[in-house]
Amino acid sequence: MRTRGGIVTRRRRNKWLKLAKGYWGHKSIGYKVAKQAVVKSWTYAFRDRKQIKREFRRLWIARINAACRPLGITYSRLIEGLKLTNIQINRKMLSELAINHASTFNNIVEKAKKALTSK
Repeated sequence: MRTRGGIVTRRRRNKWLKLAKGYWGHKSIGYKVAKQAVVKSWTYAFRDRKQIKREFRRLWIARINAACRPLGITYSRLIEGLKLTNIQINRKMLSELAINHASTFNNIVEKAKKALTSK
């Protein structure tokens, strides 16, 4: 007599189908396609958790560079000046200062410029 899958197989398949809930078309209905779609989505999620950090850092650097160029200094020279003056502020906070608190950002830029000229 042939052994059928029974409740164990059905539960295992339903677990994957539950994870694929909301997917378009057969990806949410068919077991094999649903399992492939879920595994692929996990791959994308793992990769993009890393990429979002890179993208935000690029955004902050672009904002800082755009804010400091009218003040007569480039981004790389600004960072060098901040290291010389021992001002430890991360790029996220620098970009926030550049956007929302221009006077504070200008003071930081002036200190960095002064450190570069006295170097």
